[in-house]
Amino acid sequence: MDFKELEPFGATSWCEGIIGDGCGGGRIFFTCKDALKTYDPLTKEVMTLEANLQEPQNISKKGCHLFFTCKLQEMVFDLSKMERV
Repeated sequence: MDFKELEPFGATSWCEGIIGDGCGGGRIFFTCKDALKTYDPLTKEVMTLEANLQEPQNISKKGCHLFFTCKLQEMVFDLSKMERV
């Protein structure tokens, strides 16, 4: 996927969920101005995972965990529980 496809959603950084690597395989996870979101390229749907964040950025994924930074504080979102841990 080209990052330009996520620009209409206000994406500031993104990572891909690899199929077979835990939760969210095949989806694109991204940060925008104040939220953590996911995009499903098959259905073209965007879902907000966490809102009201302060400048989230630098997203990465390992297994069922999304790692991102807000105001220099690292945060983790657990996709299996659908909540920040």
